Amino acid sequence: MSDSTSVPVAAGGVAWGSPEARWMLTATVLGSGMAFLDSTVVTVALPAIREDLDTGLAGLQWIVNGYMVTLSALILLSGSLSDRFGRVRLFMWGVAVFALASALCVFAPTLEWLVAGRVAQGVGGALLTPGSLAILQAGFREEDRARAIGAWSGLTGVASAIGPFVGGWLVQIGDWRLIFLINVPLALAVLAIAWFKVPESRDPEAARRLDLPGALLGVAALGGITYALIQWGAVGATAAVWVGTAVGVLALALFLVVETRVADPMLPLGMFSSRGFVATNAATVLIYGSLGTLFFLLVIYLQEVAGYSPVAAGAASLPITLLMLALSARSGRLASRIGPRPQLIAGPLSVAAGLWLLSRIGREAPYLTEVLPGVLLVALGLATTVAPLTATVLASVTERHAGVASGVNNTFARGAQLIGVAAIPALAGIVGGGETGGGAEAGSLIAGFGPAMLVLAGMCVAASLCALLLPRGRMPGAGEASGRGSPPREVGAVPPDGRERTLRFCGVSGPPLRSCPGSTAGDVPGDPRSGRNG
Repeated sequence: MSDSTSVPVAAGGVAWGSPEARWMLTATVLGSGMAFLDSTVVTVALPAIREDLDTGLAGLQWIVNGYMVTLSALILLSGSLSDRFGRVRLFMWGVAVFALASALCVFAPTLEWLVAGRVAQGVGGALLTPGSLAILQAGFREEDRARAIGAWSGLTGVASAIGPFVGGWLVQIGDWRLIFLINVPLALAVLAIAWFKVPESRDPEAARRLDLPGALLGVAALGGITYALIQWGAVGATAAVWVGTAVGVLALALFLVVETRVADPMLPLGMFSSRGFVATNAATVLIYGSLGTLFFLLVIYLQEVAGYSPVAAGAASLPITLLMLALSARSGRLASRIGPRPQLIAGPLSVAAGLWLLSRIGREAPYLTEVLPGVLLVALGLATTVAPLTATVLASVTERHAGVASGVNNTFARGAQLIGVAAIPALAGIVGGGETGGGAEAGSLIAGFGPAMLVLAGMCVAASLCALLLPRGRMPGAGEASGRGSPPREVGAVPPDGRERTLRFCGVSGPPLRSCPGSTAGDVPGDPRSGRNG
């Protein structure tokens, strides 16, 4: 890929409102928006894919989780790769991989080929979404970065909002394969803009050693555990399920060992010495594990049991996206005044109440009286929770680790969705064999949907209890948490350097990323809070 040397404006010198700024935002928004859009449209198309490829629930779980396995495991490696090889170059590689994987999905003749395409899409997504942030933080002037990232967050949030409509409409007018086909022209446009118009940047002092063993072990751990959970629900505790479990657990143990020994770990385990960091990440796992499973089961139930069209089923959860877009910034400001603890207790309880209401919907499932009330409570709970949850994660570690902490939190959220989609249907008695839907499997969906929602509600109640571990008022800063680093500061407070740390909504599939995990993009040389100094 090109170093984009023809661009006249150097990285770090792009001013807001300039033509260069508009090109940079266009490339990063289209690239990330493509990934955000894909994460929502695929869920809407699952029933159509089931019918066309003659697969059961287990196959649908792999279509969702194939993407999540590689995305979750590789997202923490993205920053160090971009610093070393060039941020625009890695972003372009991510877009190219995502486009080629989308083409594979378009022409996939079987479920196995489609899952392979989704796995490859996860690789591309792990490079391009955090890479977008690295490009913005390295490219824009320091005083314009917050505004640029805010625009990026809002516009990619719009992509999440329109995803259900686009996906449902494409499925209704043509074929589910169109949801992957639309990625190809978008990717070509992004590649052209990035090649000719976006300035390249890299960190000459970036770590020479990459944590590739950690990344590979992460894929093996998530893949083995996911395989075991899905196959357990489909065929029971067979020998293959036990082998998958053993592989996943062993890989996870080896991953933890490797992270304690490599020079530049993608997951610095020292961050977990902070009680606030542990508590908020535990809440993240419970909340996002519930959210991913909700989206997966609700869209299938509404189409296959209640008879909703693809557009109507996809739009059923639209209030969640809209309310998070409208309220997340206000929620963050409120948490900065009163502390995060009250919202992190009340928000998950609101989500739990919404899930309880959804557990009571019947076969007809009229939207206004049975579906919408639960969806609204889930939306209000998430809008209350997400901003203070992410801000508390960042306040619980040293400032120089804030970017990695944000990436860890995002990885935990996506990994939790992966495990939730694999495990909760089986726990609720929803079978997932290899045969086509209908018959016994459709009956188990009807019988198991309510119990599944109650399991998810219980998880959210547990997330609320995690917040009781946090102190009242302000969160302990990094100095209190680890005994070194930055002095304590309140959640939402402006750091001593005056740089804005506003957290904005950028999709419901994971918490907002503050920066590209592990990247020094946007760091100030010589600043003790930056990642350059170790």
